[in-house]
Amino acid sequence: MTPYPDLHAYVESLLPTRAAIPQARRATLDRIASFVHERRAAGQPARLMFICTHNSRRSHMSQIWAATAAAWYGIDNVEAYSGGTEATAFNPRAVAAMRRVGFEIDELPSSDGTNPHYAVRFAADSSALEVFSKTFDADSNPSSEFAAIMNCGEADEACPIVRGAALRVSLPYDDPKLADGARDEAERYAERAQQIAREMFYLFSRVDA
Repeated sequence: MTPYPDLHAYVESLLPTRAAIPQARRATLDRIASFVHERRAAGQPARLMFICTHNSRRSHMSQIWAATAAAWYGIDNVEAYSGGTEATAFNPRAVAAMRRVGFEIDELPSSDGTNPHYAVRFAADSSALEVFSKTFDADSNPSSEFAAIMNCGEADEACPIVRGAALRVSLPYDDPKLADGARDEAERYAERAQQIAREMFYLFSRVDA
């Protein structure tokens, strides 16, 4: 994989900051890395589903960064998904934040106005991820043998058990939605994108460690 130049530079600048991840979060990320390692060692796909309430910001960012980090480290047979306890839309502010770091994101012609579908690419030679808002139990998401990664407290409380999950972990992120309309809105979205990227790259660096 050869990432787009701006994205490549962003990731290279990010990698040395992985030491800033708190130990408690590293422990959670290591559990997910072990899940990925074990599934691949068994010849099975490692399916990661990132779950948040609305599947509009944090879970989409996590899905995209997880797929990118797996490709960066050459960790094959990884499938990244996202879902919510309800469906809304991939928020335009989150889309813009991911574009700013170097992803190519195009709205698909078949999209409807309320819940657009996007093709997301991290490299010219990569397959596109089709990203859109959906519930975690939608037909396009796996129904068994996946890791359920809870990205917000509300979804974590609403789904104490995620049916079909082989692993369930809590990995919450502060919601950038709280800054919507504020002067520092773009900065808050950039911070969240950076935090998620840092943690996904740490995770996949640990899969075969």
